[in-house]
Amino acid sequence: MNIDKQALRERYSPQPVPKCRICGDEMTVQRIYGSHITYGCTGATYDDKGCHYAEGRSIADDHYAQSRVTVVDVSDPDVLALLDDLEAAERRIAKLEAREINLSKLSVGEVMYVSGFSRDYAEGWCAGNDNAIHEIRTAGVKVKES
Repeated sequence: MNIDKQALRERYSPQPVPKCRICGDEMTVQRIYGSHITYGCTGATYDDKGCHYAEGRSIADDHYAQSRVTVVDVSDPDVLALLDDLEAAERRIAKLEAREINLSKLSVGEVMYVSGFSRDYAEGWCAGNDNAIHEIRTAGVKVKES
């Protein structure tokens, strides 16, 4: 299954505050209910002396009424965190799949010398080692024999 992670990130990331389509100023949140956010352009500025309205503006004027817009915000930080975890896991898997393991391949004589056991034992050990290398490769792991 292939997941379009970029599309999910875009869908569940917080949306930027919209600009007023009349004057271009950044709008302010007027109301939030559920995932619906209503923005409006109040024309207000705030400083040390309090709230001031732009010249010709007052609270709830026609500009405010015409600028109001309601957007649906389905942003979800949990989804974004899960996407981060998924991408980290995929990077870890890719790193593991790219590596090559080093398995020593001993001859029958070397096994007999190291173990002190019989030729039959050494031949069985070597055959088992060959089978293990084959199965590891079949599982997709790169094996470098030394």
